[in-house]
Amino acid sequence: MIIMPVKEGENIEKALKKFKRKYERTGVLKELRARQYFTKPSIAKRDKMAHAVYVEQLRRAEEE
Repeated sequence: MIIMPVKEGENIEKALKKFKRKYERTGVLKELRARQYFTKPSIAKRDKMAHAVYVEQLRRAEEE
């Protein structure tokens, strides 16, 4: 459960923005989307490896 202390006189839009940011950081939405379907462990491993290759290519391109 996310607890957001709101200071007296604080703008409601500002408080809502802080709540949304905190909610994003918890990863609840990402986990919900991941649980909507089952991914075989072999496919998850393949996707993880592909992502690692992609990130490494970006880093090497950044160095050049």
